[in-house]
Amino acid sequence: MLIHLRSLRRLRAYKRQILILLGLLFLLDAFLLISGRLPAHRAPILAQAEHSTVPSTNTSVFIVSVHRNTEEILRPAWNDAVLRLVSYLGPPNVHFAAVESGSQDKTKEALMDLKGRLDDAGISNTISLGMTVWEQLDELENRPDPTREREPGWIWDKEEAHYDLRRIPYLAKVRNQAMEPLKTLEKQGRRFDKILWLNDIVFDIEDYLTLLHTRDGHYAAACSMDFKLYPYYYDTFALRDDRGMKTASYHWPWFISPAARESAQKGEPIRVESCWNGMVLFDSGPFYASPPLQFRGIDDSLADLHLEGSECCLIHADNVLSHDPDKGVWLNPNVRVGYNVPVYQAVKGGRFPGPVAAVVGGWANRWLRFKGRIQHDLEKVTVQKRLDQWRSETPTGELSRTEVGVACLINEMQIMWENGWKHL
Repeated sequence: MLIHLRSLRRLRAYKRQILILLGLLFLLDAFLLISGRLPAHRAPILAQAEHSTVPSTNTSVFIVSVHRNTEEILRPAWNDAVLRLVSYLGPPNVHFAAVESGSQDKTKEALMDLKGRLDDAGISNTISLGMTVWEQLDELENRPDPTREREPGWIWDKEEAHYDLRRIPYLAKVRNQAMEPLKTLEKQGRRFDKILWLNDIVFDIEDYLTLLHTRDGHYAAACSMDFKLYPYYYDTFALRDDRGMKTASYHWPWFISPAARESAQKGEPIRVESCWNGMVLFDSGPFYASPPLQFRGIDDSLADLHLEGSECCLIHADNVLSHDPDKGVWLNPNVRVGYNVPVYQAVKGGRFPGPVAAVVGGWANRWLRFKGRIQHDLEKVTVQKRLDQWRSETPTGELSRTEVGVACLINEMQIMWENGWKHL
């Protein structure tokens, strides 16, 4: 009995020692995760820019955006941010272009307010106001005749027994419309060094400059990170790491790829296959090529097999500079923008993420990396099977079907629907 009691005491002592050791390891790991967070936004960037090999104020920029129901961010933050940026760049070095369509709020009026202020400041601009929401609904209801050859951009809905307008080709068309002033200005003798695409985000001049100076200007495209709810990043649809995989987690350090994850933890530019994330700066060269780089969706015949890919991902797949070893596509984790003011203040101020979010994110990433690889491999098998079927069905006499944006493809179908969009 005495021996048994001694054994129990030893076992309890061992358990306490093990628990203490595990606790110490957890605290050490938490300390390393917290100390490895991204630095606060670099306040000296404006001063650093003056000594960089990338001339900040002499770099000409074509700023472009598309809008639908964005009044909520335009009036309190976006319009002012755009005006500060174009004033910093100076009238000779900038053109602002925007396309709006289908808004149910007062986005049209907010953009016209911005236009008036741009005109007063002598900033060239092109702001196009499109259809009303009712005209847009009429467009969606004006379906092709099912007894005739299908029109591009429409897909057959088996359940409803009619055609529906595909979302991605529609968005690609709007983005290309927003880019049209670039051609007009070129004919007038104005060319731009960079193309800056802006979502309906909160941002400032420092964000633009930090993005501009990514890798000292050596990139096909450089993207920010975007946030709608702190501390979770938002744009999962377009972001693919250097291996072409989706991210493991909405939490920092986000990625499955070891190289991408290491760069994210160090706060260095991250090599990726695709990104958008609220704010993206392109080398303008490919947009002036013949033919010019344009936004697109995947072929309707491939979409028929229940596949889709973001136009914001496919643009990188089609960009010749994306595959240039000296250029490439880069995500800059030091540029963090938000879809509302409180979130922007949370991701911009201080180190990112907060201590608790860093620990939670670190552990979530470890678990979800394993799960993410499995999901990626399973979806890859599905996508590849449908790709093979699509290629095998190439019509007689045509060249073999190809799709360069394989990493962009997902097992989804998206259509325009009522006042928004939905999955089929």
